[in-house]
Amino acid sequence: MQATEMDQPDLQTLPVQADGTDGNCVTFVLHDEDHTLGNSLRYMVMKNPDVEFCGYCITHPSESKINFRIQTRGSLPAVEPFRKGLNDLMGVCQHVLNTFEKSMKEYRAQREEEMQ
Repeated sequence: MQATEMDQPDLQTLPVQADGTDGNCVTFVLHDEDHTLGNSLRYMVMKNPDVEFCGYCITHPSESKINFRIQTRGSLPAVEPFRKGLNDLMGVCQHVLNTFEKSMKEYRAQREEEMQ
């Protein structure tokens, strides 16, 4: 199963607010998210050599939102590595899902073959 253009979330529809003094240092507030997305996304964003700093924190254990901060070098707007990180993370997740589904099909076929 391949991801289609319809499967790709639009960044505009994600529950994200951005705050910052300039475009290359921005804090995104992601609602209804936790360490699962925060740490994975931080890892993907930090792979970009134009990112000087990337980190996140959970504001309070009883709140399900994270503050996700990106600071870039030069004139690259922080939203670009944020968007790229989300897309790269979706690609990794899709690869894991495809690999898992393929392995499950092979396992089931092997078991059916053994039962006959």
